[in-house]
Amino acid sequence: MNVNGIIERNSLREICRRHYLLIATKGNPLRGILHRSFLLIFLFSSTHSVFAQTGRVTVKGDVTVDEMVERHVEFNNRLNAIPGYRVQIASFSGTNSKTSAFNLRDQFMLDHSEVQAYIVYDEPNFKVKVGDFRTRLEAYAFLQQIKNVYKGYIIRDNINPEPPEQQEYLPDDLENLFDE
Repeated sequence: MNVNGIIERNSLREICRRHYLLIATKGNPLRGILHRSFLLIFLFSSTHSVFAQTGRVTVKGDVTVDEMVERHVEFNNRLNAIPGYRVQIASFSGTNSKTSAFNLRDQFMLDHSEVQAYIVYDEPNFKVKVGDFRTRLEAYAFLQQIKNVYKGYIIRDNINPEPPEQQEYLPDDLENLFDE
């Protein structure tokens, strides 16, 4: 030990080695007590090193990085998408892939005007995805309806949530409301 009562590293190792030799001896009637005392000494000596680690961390960086992070957070907050499912009905690559994707989307919209269709460019492919389904079961039911015409499969994607239905909070009989 040094003057302040702090156990130095070498003496701590020596104490640990001696206690281990005492504890490891079979038939020692003090084995349980020595084991507990060894654990207490170890815990007290290890907490000293934990409490000694204090300080302050300062991160210095470019201001534009902070601005970009703020813009990213703002963009994500404005993005009105939730996790869900879509049916991908085609993926085109090569020459005329863009026109093929737009033609397929237009044809699908003529056949199924109630379901939204999307074209996503995922280099080098133009993918045609349809629907905004909250559950896989809804997507599967829709896939069964279109499977004879459009070959597709279900994918996880961020979907556009449906706007909440307008609820009427007005009473049915407005005339009697104001007659009183």
